[in-house]
Amino acid sequence: MKALTFHGRRDVRVDEVPDPRIEQPTDAIIKVTSSAICGSDLHLYEVLGPFLSKGDILGHEPMGIVEEVGAEVSHIKPGDRVVIPFNISCGSCWMCERGLFAQCETTQNRDTGKGASLFGYTELYGSVPGGQAEFLRVPQAHFGPIKVPDEHPDERFLFLSDILPTAWQAVKFAELPEDGTLAVLGAGPVGQFCARIGRHLGASRVVVVDSVPERLEMARRHGAETVDSNDVDDVAEALIEMTSGRGPDGVIDAVGMEAHDSPVGKAAHAVVAALPDSVAKPLADKMAVDRMGALRAAIKSVRRGGTVSVSGVYGGEVDPMPMMEMFDRGITMRMGQCHVKRWIDDILPAVMDDSDPLGTLDLTTHHLPLDQAPHGYEIFQKKQDSCIKVVLHP
Repeated sequence: MKALTFHGRRDVRVDEVPDPRIEQPTDAIIKVTSSAICGSDLHLYEVLGPFLSKGDILGHEPMGIVEEVGAEVSHIKPGDRVVIPFNISCGSCWMCERGLFAQCETTQNRDTGKGASLFGYTELYGSVPGGQAEFLRVPQAHFGPIKVPDEHPDERFLFLSDILPTAWQAVKFAELPEDGTLAVLGAGPVGQFCARIGRHLGASRVVVVDSVPERLEMARRHGAETVDSNDVDDVAEALIEMTSGRGPDGVIDAVGMEAHDSPVGKAAHAVVAALPDSVAKPLADKMAVDRMGALRAAIKSVRRGGTVSVSGVYGGEVDPMPMMEMFDRGITMRMGQCHVKRWIDDILPAVMDDSDPLGTLDLTTHHLPLDQAPHGYEIFQKKQDSCIKVVLHP
């Protein structure tokens, strides 16, 4: 089959690789019909490459048609249309019973000190082949796959794999009071959905901050106020001024470790990425310094007693935090990988609503065949050609 594979920093290629097969009775094989490129994939493309091996298959936002199931898989069958959550969870361990599917103890990566295994996401998370391919082996398929109707385009359901539940969790974690104000830092795909979900769940105001005109225009199209970070000297001060000098009730950092305006972190990323893998791995895993511009802005802008919700991915262990300010202002922080299956039942009514209140059909800007996936990565990373979201079609 054809699959997108890693070959080095900013070097991904479509190669011929062996077809996947059933290996465990809880496995399934799906024929992939759509597979999106996630902002988290760009971290692999640029920063986290030392934890990948040449030939690793990327991608963690797939959906498709069931081809084959193992003996212990009964809730799906060949011919069913399914979305595959990006984290791999068993549904029955101590963590899963508590809805903490991203910490599943069956697939947890104890050797690397990380949570549940993820599709297409480095040796830190299990080195599980990803879904930017023609076919995908799905472990724990007795629980994970989400069966969806045959009607409607893929994009109506595709984003249930990651960014829709990630955004839903981010808004829930922001703990907005009734008619509260939500600020979203970053208007990439997750940030776009955070803004829409915030409004859908009752926020009186949603303010989105970014520097890319196309992203800001899309956010406005769905009812958000916007701040162009190029036009303000200090994002936190601008948000405080917009909210009667108090600050938003909840602020979502939907950017993560590659935020702009963090020159020291950017330099550290560049240095580590240029080192041999044997040297870069311990530096990236235990001594990493993130680009924390968005997180600092979130902390400084949220009102006293408010909540900062972090959905953007961070990797550092030596990042300095303004602890005195956080303590004095009584800030709550919530964060972590999304527990995808925890939120699906809440999200599905909105996804199935023909009025499309979350705008699932107004996010993708580029549909590309799998053969053009390297081009998709390039324009997504460089924000070229008005690119906001790329969906690949094997």
